[in-house]
Amino acid sequence: MSDLVSLADIERAAERLAGVAARTPLVPFPSTDPALLVKAESLQPIGAFKLRGAYATISALPDERRARGVVTHSSGNHAQAVAYTARLLGIRAVLVIPHTTPGVKVDACVRHGAEIVYVEPTMEARTATAEKLAEAHGFALIPPFDDPRIVAGQGTVGLEIVQDCPEADVVLVPVGGGGLLAGVAAAVKALRPEAKVIGVEPELAADARASLRAGHPVEWAAEETGRTVADALRAQRLGDVTFAHIREFVDDIVTVTEDEIRRATRRLAREARLIAEPAGAVATAAYLFRRDELPDARTYVSVLSGGNVDPALFLDIYA
Repeated sequence: MSDLVSLADIERAAERLAGVAARTPLVPFPSTDPALLVKAESLQPIGAFKLRGAYATISALPDERRARGVVTHSSGNHAQAVAYTARLLGIRAVLVIPHTTPGVKVDACVRHGAEIVYVEPTMEARTATAEKLAEAHGFALIPPFDDPRIVAGQGTVGLEIVQDCPEADVVLVPVGGGGLLAGVAAAVKALRPEAKVIGVEPELAADARASLRAGHPVEWAAEETGRTVADALRAQRLGDVTFAHIREFVDDIVTVTEDEIRRATRRLAREARLIAEPAGAVATAAYLFRRDELPDARTYVSVLSGGNVDPALFLDIYA
């Protein structure tokens, strides 16, 4: 499909990100057979993969457009990425954030000099407010996931996985709005078509699995997705752009329970010495607890998408 992000798009995004985003390591999870390698995106400067899509998109804007400032809506990590990018580029950033966003993520946005606008935790409230601000002030609207430029930026995660581990057989990727899964799948399938790409999401926010089964995006209510501890995966619906990529490139989507998410978060810290927020631990949880639902493989890679966990929550999980 010509409207899907290409390997060349992802490679151009990688060029833009050179020197800005970290090339994160593949960390072996101890005592796993078959082998599990963890792609530690928690080690990015903002603690999450979202920097890739945000910087690749904003830095590519025409100078006069970028100078007017940017606005986005986000449950936290994308907001941090936009704020960090705006500070690097010396432009104004306005962030539309649900009032339920963990304080650790909001505080980071404020430290980067962004302006915060709080809204109700629904996609409708987020998008409507961001669109109004963009129209009123001439800001460039930077979507959190449903945009080819964002997908290409997030796809650099998959590019690095295959370059650093050409033998990867199964790549496990968290899915919320779908930008990371779409980009990683596009990159992996372009470079290693025989590899399997599996999305992972909480059972309590399983709209992506429902969408893949139905053949079209399925929306869940905010009250439903809001039940999961994985706050970064509470998107109510895949985007149209991200769903098109997932339908084309993703082999399956599996779900994990709240208890499995917490146990994976704890084991990542204790055994791999990696701090994960709950959303960042779901892919590893699929390997640890849902192996019977995954394709057989010699080498698995799980994407640890972020480590911006509320300290009180982390202490509760780690205890």
